[in-house]
Amino acid sequence: MLYSFDKKLLGFCENKKIKSLPLYIFSDLKYLDSTDLVNVEQKRFLKSAFDLEKDNFGFFPDKNGSLAGAIIIIRALKEPKKSIIDQAAKLSRKLPDKKWETNFVSMFEDSDKYNFFLGWGLSFYNFSIEEKKENLTKSRTLCSRQAKIVISKVLLEKCFAEIRGIFLTRDLINLPPNILTPYNYEKIIKKFLKEFSPKITSYKEDQLKKNFPLINIVGRSSENKPALINIQWCKNKKNNFPNITLIGKGVTFDSGGLDLKPSNSMLLMKKDMGGSAVVLGIAYALMSINCNVNLRVILPLAENSVSEKSMRPLDVVFSRNKTPVEIGNTDAEGRLLLADALTYSQESKTKHDFIINFATLTGAARVALGTELPALFTNNEELGNNIINEGIEQIDPMWKLPLFKSYETQLKKNYGVLSSTGSSGTGGAITAALFLKKFVNEKTNWAHVDLMAWNTTSRPGFPVGGEAMGLRNIVNMILKYCQKK
Repeated sequence: MLYSFDKKLLGFCENKKIKSLPLYIFSDLKYLDSTDLVNVEQKRFLKSAFDLEKDNFGFFPDKNGSLAGAIIIIRALKEPKKSIIDQAAKLSRKLPDKKWETNFVSMFEDSDKYNFFLGWGLSFYNFSIEEKKENLTKSRTLCSRQAKIVISKVLLEKCFAEIRGIFLTRDLINLPPNILTPYNYEKIIKKFLKEFSPKITSYKEDQLKKNFPLINIVGRSSENKPALINIQWCKNKKNNFPNITLIGKGVTFDSGGLDLKPSNSMLLMKKDMGGSAVVLGIAYALMSINCNVNLRVILPLAENSVSEKSMRPLDVVFSRNKTPVEIGNTDAEGRLLLADALTYSQESKTKHDFIINFATLTGAARVALGTELPALFTNNEELGNNIINEGIEQIDPMWKLPLFKSYETQLKKNYGVLSSTGSSGTGGAITAALFLKKFVNEKTNWAHVDLMAWNTTSRPGFPVGGEAMGLRNIVNMILKYCQKK
């Protein structure tokens, strides 16, 4: 059975028949003594039965000794792994399986409340090949009906859209490569975007070979043939909103080709389509929110395998824009897919506000910044600052690396071709970004995100596996950009 995205969110409940218990949320323990929401006996019980300073949570009984409610202490911190998002995800796992009604006792900003619901929702993510059904009468949930009073319905629906976008991204990355082939990927895309009625165009087989030679040479070695998916969406037919294009690298499995990866390096290579998954998660969230944007999504999809049709090191291929590209290493295939996709994205007469591409592109970016911090390259300072600042605001950070022009000489060969990898063994994230820049018009505002798309360790709300790094950053950056236009 082909994967089907489940839009139902665990952890939230609107069933009025299920009795709810109060969940009092404080920013500081000092507010516990001053509130009359919890009586004197209950306060005494909380302080004697729990280490509130250390654990930041506690339960209290009613006069008959039954569970009457709970308190939690949430502190407004912007630091990753200590943010309200992380605190809420952690504390949600300590509460009994009941329906809880949120009550923010202390003064919290709307953004703090938003992050609480986000963290709560993220804590319920669990990837499974088989569809799981959870009995909401016996599970741990928040009363989302009451939550609409705590924050606006618009904000709550936006929060749910982001959670669904994140879960979709994680699911796609976590799927095994024999299920998420380029062919099946296309079918899944059409199925979960159907409700938004986008225009979807596919290039495959002879059409792909003729029009996207770099994508074709990467994917021709596999029995699972390559494709390019072009998605266009706008919430109305006037088409007068900002024009934004997102491009995602979609290598559904990367063996390395003839420059074969060692077996240990191949174990996570189902995640090499992580850039495409993040882009789809962003698109899903923006469409769900009904953003004022003319959105285009381009996904070059391929499997990098080994066969008699594999590309060879030092092969020269003329790209879509007729640039002769020399294959420096067959394991550096993602930039080839993006090069043709970038060219294609700029052929429209419509002027772009900006283009952003996402890719699990280089190990060098992970060496420079580690696995949790995506690298950002851009040719436009304002666009770069918007992304960096939004990453700080959303606690979904990126770090800017330079498009160091001097390294462009490493990509030039003396017989008039462009090397895909360059001549140096260092600065690989930069030279990869500079290679992509060769396919970006001078007047195009462009950003390139080099990310891991995978959690190597687990914490509440962020389990080991596929991760939507940069999704909330870019969703909110685009929303704010479009609101100003």
